[in-house]
Amino acid sequence: MFKKHIPNAITCCNLISGCIATYWAFQGDSHLALLFIVIGAVFDFFDGMTARLLHVSSPIGKELDSLADDITFGFAPSAIVFHFLNAECTMHNAQCALPYLAFIMAAFSALRLAKFNLDERQALGFIGLPTPANALFWGSLIAGSGEWLPTLPYASWLILLSTFWSCYLLVSEIPMFALKFKTWGWEGNEIKYIFLITCIPLLLFFGISGIAIVIAWYVVLSVVAMRKK
Repeated sequence: MFKKHIPNAITCCNLISGCIATYWAFQGDSHLALLFIVIGAVFDFFDGMTARLLHVSSPIGKELDSLADDITFGFAPSAIVFHFLNAECTMHNAQCALPYLAFIMAAFSALRLAKFNLDERQALGFIGLPTPANALFWGSLIAGSGEWLPTLPYASWLILLSTFWSCYLLVSEIPMFALKFKTWGWEGNEIKYIFLITCIPLLLFFGISGIAIVIAWYVVLSVVAMRKK
């Protein structure tokens, strides 16, 4: 009887990680916010795995998982972008509503998760950008940018436009590959192996910012793979 509650407990750990990530995002510590997003992603991975291993699943678990994911991978990255945009406004002594537009990403993440729950086409891949990938992109971009990002001309507008673009990717009909292998051979897995091989030097060379570059590269490869079909 107890084992059926284990996956839900792990999912709640994901949700709590997202809450902590959001707190640190509002405090302006994007590194700690990113850390707890990563921790949430680990819990998100293991709750599904645990449910399959224990052969337990329930409708409440599915709903709870979507709620936790929207907090960790929707609201938390939105808070990171909000703080960045708000700091930009403060630096220029401007009072504006621009930073609040960052929370559109939380709404689109919720829509993405709802679509995923109902879409039967996403068993072996994804349609649209997965919310964990989007969250890792924004967390690593802001955390890894240091001092150079705010110095870019029109940095706030570039971030805002990029936010809108990521919202589109979340709910788009673009097929994106998952790192699931039916066989270990090269044929049929070319894109996956290219992605994995190129990730290593990107992460080693660019550090935290390399995560954002890897996510962008993932989107590019997914589009290339789509056009080849």
